[in-house]
Amino acid sequence: MDYNYKFPHNNEREVERFVGIKSFSTSQIEGIGGIYKDSYKDFIVKEITETGKILELKEDREPTPFLNKRDNYTTFNLIKVNKDTFSALDDLCKGLGISKWHISYSGLKDKNSISVQKVSIQGNHIKALRALKLKDIFIRSIAPTRRAVMLGSNRGNNFVITIRNVENHPNLKEKIHQLLDQLKSKGFPNYFGLQRFGTYRPNSHLIGRYLLEGDFKKAFREFVCTTYSTEMKSLSKIRKNIGNSLNNIKKLKVAYKSFPKGLSYECQLIEHIMAHPGDFQGAFGNLSEEIINLIINAFQSYLFNKLISLRAERGISLFKPVKGDVISILDDINGHTTNATYLYGGPYDPYLEEAMKCNRGAIIVPMIGYDTDLNEFPLMKTLFEQIKREEQLNEEIFDSTLLNKFNLKGSFRAMMTNPIGLQLVDVSGDERYKGKRKLKIEFSLNKGCYATMLLRELIK
Repeated sequence: MDYNYKFPHNNEREVERFVGIKSFSTSQIEGIGGIYKDSYKDFIVKEITETGKILELKEDREPTPFLNKRDNYTTFNLIKVNKDTFSALDDLCKGLGISKWHISYSGLKDKNSISVQKVSIQGNHIKALRALKLKDIFIRSIAPTRRAVMLGSNRGNNFVITIRNVENHPNLKEKIHQLLDQLKSKGFPNYFGLQRFGTYRPNSHLIGRYLLEGDFKKAFREFVCTTYSTEMKSLSKIRKNIGNSLNNIKKLKVAYKSFPKGLSYECQLIEHIMAHPGDFQGAFGNLSEEIINLIINAFQSYLFNKLISLRAERGISLFKPVKGDVISILDDINGHTTNATYLYGGPYDPYLEEAMKCNRGAIIVPMIGYDTDLNEFPLMKTLFEQIKREEQLNEEIFDSTLLNKFNLKGSFRAMMTNPIGLQLVDVSGDERYKGKRKLKIEFSLNKGCYATMLLRELIK
């Protein structure tokens, strides 16, 4: 089949390069190989609350009475099994008969996993939640609270992950410890992982770019019709038929009958075009603001990834600051970046180097938005000029009204991140892959950091 995007071997490293992920912090150490997420049971995600508590899958407690004069929300632990966060929240809303605007959470968790996170619902829903039965969703530790869980309020996430199908090398344990020691001491590039862009159709950043450029037809085609060799061949054929039918509504309706209805976002877009031919801008109005926000943010994430990779390609250290870098002093309690930032290459350099040595400072990279002043990031500004040329990017894209609408004014993010409590839990025979080994590791990451970016350092 003639795909729009064909990857030579359809492997994860090729797809990562497509979204700007290229560099390793452990490039001098050979990887152990293997696979992760062979089963959702092999990927456990436990939210770390703002107080530093790691939620547990089995923890539960009886709720106290809801007092109307004191309590405003019902907060609980949401355990989901092999289900994405948006789907789980939709199921909750339908099961309780409430609006999605009454529900709040701290962050998105991996779909192919077992995860636990805090969720709040406005009002008293204790009785309804206790009686609720939903497939692959469990409600525990229900409690009335005065305040709701807020987006981004968690400190981070704890992971327990099994890597399978690893070759049984004589020095396997030694190599694993060598990699883990390097990751503990130096960290790894704080890339946005494939989950941000799409694992099989890594194109959220392209859709985001076209939306910002105001080319809604191109955004529609990328979302619905563009084919990738990493996706199922049968689905790619259906996408191609949809793309070839956009100018003929009768043909489009026939082609749509074969389109998987589980792909709800694409279905909403196609159905709008069937009802309103040619209204591609209006089609995107059917998607929730959360989804549009994520898509546009994916484009910002792509540029962030490209900046890190280009830095490494130019031979500039990922571990030590150079003139023109900007360093953020980290929060004492949770290690997050703060607005206390300093330009490297001046009188404060010895103090900044000491802060980084003590894990109290981090080199930061801009998340470019409508209010970003790249003059404040001299080195990154130079790198971005090259990316603009390579991507044929018009800087006016950052004047898009969509950036203002979603308040994507720009921010910054640590270039490297260090795992907390990284440890090898076990190495043993793999019952699923005869003659191979499996290993289980545990670690925690600050919010917004991707466990898959640590795993790629081990597997390579």
